[in-house]
Parts: sequence; structure tokens; C-alpha cells
Amino acid sequence: MFNYRTLLVLLLLAWLAPLGAWANHVLIPMDNTQKEHLKAYGIAYWLLGKQIEVEWLLNYRGGSFACEVAPGVENEMAVRGVTYQVISGAQYTSILSEIADPNANMDVMKLEKVPKIAVYTPKGKQPWDDAVTLVLGYAEIPYDEIYDDDVLDGKLPKYDWLHLHHEDFTGEYGKFFASYRNRPWYQQQQRDSEAAAKRHGFKKVSEMKAAVVVKMQEFIAGGGFQFAMCSATDTYDIALAGLGVDMVESMYDGDPADPTAQSKLNFNRTLAFKDFQLVRDPYQYEYSNIDMQPQERGVYEDNDYFQLFTFSAKYDPVPTMLTQDHEKTIKGFMGQTTAFRKSLVKSDVVVMGDNKASGEIRYMHGTLGKGTWTFYGGHDPEDYQHLVEEEPTDLALHPNSPGYRLILNNVLFPAAKKKKQKT
Repeated sequence: MFNYRTLLVLLLLAWLAPLGAWANHVLIPMDNTQKEHLKAYGIAYWLLGKQIEVEWLLNYRGGSFACEVAPGVENEMAVRGVTYQVISGAQYTSILSEIADPNANMDVMKLEKVPKIAVYTPKGKQPWDDAVTLVLGYAEIPYDEIYDDDVLDGKLPKYDWLHLHHEDFTGEYGKFFASYRNRPWYQQQQRDSEAAAKRHGFKKVSEMKAAVVVKMQEFIAGGGFQFAMCSATDTYDIALAGLGVDMVESMYDGDPADPTAQSKLNFNRTLAFKDFQLVRDPYQYEYSNIDMQPQERGVYEDNDYFQLFTFSAKYDPVPTMLTQDHEKTIKGFMGQTTAFRKSLVKSDVVVMGDNKASGEIRYMHGTLGKGTWTFYGGHDPEDYQHLVEEEPTDLALHPNSPGYRLILNNVLFPAAKKKKQKT
């Protein structure tokens, strides 16, 4: 006797089977097949802004992105020159199965919100100043510019992610006095900073900067994500360690520094560094011994590299996200603060990139309260020794920069759906 139930089941299966092939996905590979790595992050940000869910495929083809096909998506990627593939639902399911294999160091991280981004930067910033604003512009990721007035007026909680522009939180104007004190931009910076300090009731710029870093600590502890490069890393911790201590000489604030300042530092307040020694000479272009000096590093432009660490995608998703790249060996680059002396880094800091032979850390991460911070040494990942008053880097010449990718990993990080650590 003919079984009509069996026939109906077979017909239903035959009808459903092609749906897996029709349910198309877009895969944005982030390995060496990608022509525009940096703009791909901008696409991920754009998709989130269109309420299109993005999946970050950690350690799959260099940390690829994927989403469902939606109107306008392919056109936007074509306009921006981003490499992509349209794949079937069955193909995407196969990729997810490969990632889910317990033996595969891969995972899927869902990106679910558009991070609201602030860059702490002065209105009179110079074009050579900051790699992050360069790459945000190139990737077409929007951000707000804020500075001391905004921080002290309590505006930080409006944002998810805060970048500290190439900054000197000690109140010494980058220690540029010896070389640039007669430059109009230096004199204007000093006038602007002194006016801001006066507006907020501070006698000195150094006191105002100390209040700013305290506000930033509150931002992190409350759940914010903070990222800093170059001198905004070590001067941030120096300012925290020296709260209430006059560490600044007379050409910067009108009176001599406390000769016992070193003995009054409190390293319990800092994010990353401990036991460092201040550089007391106001004419020396250095703040402390946190920064490794060129003569002791033992590297030059042709052999300056650092290695990214590999983390467990399934068990340590945070550092895994922050180290996604198509290269694990990153070309080094200098800055006022280039590399962090390993012996002065606190034991609870997560090291994500280093040069073991030189005893230096280049890229690291940590937590404070409900939030996180990341420090990245050096000034411009595609200009080895970017000097003051040089022209800014043209990122159209470096669309696949592994060093700049590390910055953009941090920008997307706040978009990730929170997962409980398994360790």
C-alpha cells in the first residue's frame, strides 16, 4: 500500500533542501586575499549601523567577518574596495562547523552594537600627531573629538570607547621645550592648556591633567574601553602615580619641581607600570625609564619586529579579538614612547605582543573594574621614525597594514557580545 505520509515527508525535504543554498551569506576574508584590510573594519562598523548582525570569525582566515546578504551590502563593499565572497547557507554552515571543532583554535564572536567613539584630542592638533585619527578617517569610522573641558564636564559616560591622542598627561607639553618652544603651535598649545586649567579652577596645567586622568580611570572602572598609544601610555600612569606631587619644572608651570617627587610616587594607582624612575631633566625628551632607549634595544629599522601572542579563541576571547591579524610578526615603529620595559610592567597585565630578545613589551591589555584598557607602543605603524612636523602618513598606500589592524581591533572590541571567561 502506498504511504502518503512518506511521500509528503519526501516532498517537504526536497522543498527545504535548496533553502540552505539560497540563504546566502557574505564572507569578508581577512587573510592575505583581502585587498583593503583597514576599510573592512569600516564595513563592519557600517553594517552594525544598519542593524545588520556581524559575526567576527576569530582566527578563521585572519579574523574574517560575515553577515547575511542584505540590500546595499555588496554595493557598499564594492564602493570601498573591500574583498568579499557571497556564499551559500550550506557553505557558511560548513565554516561554522569547522570553527566549532573543539580542536580548532577558532570561535565566533557576535558583534551586536555600534560603539560610540571618542578621541581625546586638542582642537589645535597637528596633522602629524595621531595614528588613530588617521586610521579612523581612512576606515570611515565616525568619532567625536573631546578634550579636557569635555572630560572635566563629565561627558565621558556618553561613550563606549575612548582613545587618548598622542598626549602628555604630566603637563610638560610633550617635553618639547628644548626643541620647539619658539614654534607658534607649541606656544598656542601652552596658552590653550593654561586657559582650560583656569576655567576649571586649577592653578597649573599639571593639576588639571591629573584630574583628567582620574576621570578617565572612573570611565574605565564604570565599563568603558580605553586605548592609548605612544606617550599617552606612560605619562598616563606617571600622572596617576604622582597625584598631588609637583613633578614639573618651572619652564612648564612657573615653579620648581618637588626634589623628593620620586619617593612620593604611588604605584598602586597605576594601570600598567610599577617601580619606574622619573627622568627629572626638563630638557630631556623622555619621561621615565618605562620607555626602552634606542641604544639598549639592540634593534634598528631593518630588524625591528615584535611577535603577537596566540590566545585560545574559545577560552580567552578578549585578547584573541585584540590580536586578530593576517600577520603574527609585526614591523616595529618608534615614538616618543616606543617600547615598554618588561621589568616595570605589572604581573596582572596581559601581554599581547613583545620582543623577547630586547626585554620589551609593545602591546598589552588589562582590566579595571567593569572596563578595560589597551596600551600600544610607538607612534605610527607605517612610518618607522615619524618626526614632529612631518607630513601625515597616506594610508591609501598601506591598506593592508598589520600594525594599523591592531588599532582597529580595539575599535570594534566594544561591539562584541559579552561572553563569560571559561578560565
